[in-house]
Amino acid sequence: MVHMTRRLAVVALACTAVVAQAQSDKEIRIAHVYSKTGPLEAYGKQTQTGLMMGLEYATGGTMQVAGRKIVVIEKDDQGKPDVGKSRLAAAYADDKVDLAVGPTSSGVALAMLPVAEEYKKILLVEPAVADSITGEKWNKYIFRTGRNSSQDAISNAVALDKEGTVIATLAQDYAFGRDGVAAFKQALKKAKLVHEEYLPTNTTDFTAGAQRLIDALKDKPGRKVIFIIWAGAGNPFKIADLDLKRHGIEIATGGNILPAMAAYKNFPGMEGATYYYFGIPKNPVNEWLVANHYKRFKSPPDFFTAGGMSAAIAIVEALKKTQGDTNTNKLIKTMEGMRFQTPKGEMTFRPEDHQAMQAMYHFRIKVDPAFPWGVPELVREIKPEEMQVPIRNKR
Repeated sequence: MVHMTRRLAVVALACTAVVAQAQSDKEIRIAHVYSKTGPLEAYGKQTQTGLMMGLEYATGGTMQVAGRKIVVIEKDDQGKPDVGKSRLAAAYADDKVDLAVGPTSSGVALAMLPVAEEYKKILLVEPAVADSITGEKWNKYIFRTGRNSSQDAISNAVALDKEGTVIATLAQDYAFGRDGVAAFKQALKKAKLVHEEYLPTNTTDFTAGAQRLIDALKDKPGRKVIFIIWAGAGNPFKIADLDLKRHGIEIATGGNILPAMAAYKNFPGMEGATYYYFGIPKNPVNEWLVANHYKRFKSPPDFFTAGGMSAAIAIVEALKKTQGDTNTNKLIKTMEGMRFQTPKGEMTFRPEDHQAMQAMYHFRIKVDPAFPWGVPELVREIKPEEMQVPIRNKR
């Protein structure tokens, strides 16, 4: 009998070892669904670079967690909601991914959220910005390392909100623009918002919109500001050609990718708040990213490169905590309230809506002949606790 028990124990141990071995042999599969092509291709490419560099950094170059190899499967959503939706479903169902990251566009993200819920798998949103992603369209499988419209807008409001300031907004007519303006408006305590201008995302001629903005501001007393929220194609800064200075009107905007910030060179002294600029955060993660990006690409990392890296670090940190276990409920429990280091310093997933709470940077543009873009110099870091970012998901 004793022999029998001992033999069973040995068999049980062997089985456990086999299961553990199978578990460690099994790859951790991550889908990255993003705009490889389409209008936001430049953003998507940066996120992909950042994601891969972040996985490398967080795993110490091994691309493994708890002995399990990380495999990234890329999917192109082409910037189209229906394509993103079907690519994510295919990733969960056919590629058997453990979790997914992406997408680039807010419109695509909103189409993808129900897919994560249907397959009961995590979708880590990076870098789509619309508030509704972690707001009314949210479900418990959604986390976001990217900043949301409110964080963008509130930080810009903090930078511009002074007594005697009148503001008009210029934004794109879709979720990103409208959510941004709504949050910006809500965050203003002292300045006055007098006009909202929404234009189609593919606008190239800004004359009519600009005229309406000028008319709304020109006769107002105090500091007059047009605050721009824009992404992708089109150059809203063309409105400056209409001689805003004659009416004493300034332009303000948030940060952007480096090529878009070439236009900022024409506006020395322009203020706003940004999510990231490689020269601003001082921490070991950002130092690694900047040094290695320069080494590999002969250029600094950009806005969305930092975001991709933050997403990768969040995933690896969570998997380290679960010892490589990719069980969705275990990951959700682990990630809620989790703190992790990123190129922007520490982020925390807020338990209520899984939005990453993070610092933003109030900047002033300086022209430096060494750079082809306007350089955002740090005025001050806006800490997460200074921004009353609303919880909008009615959880």
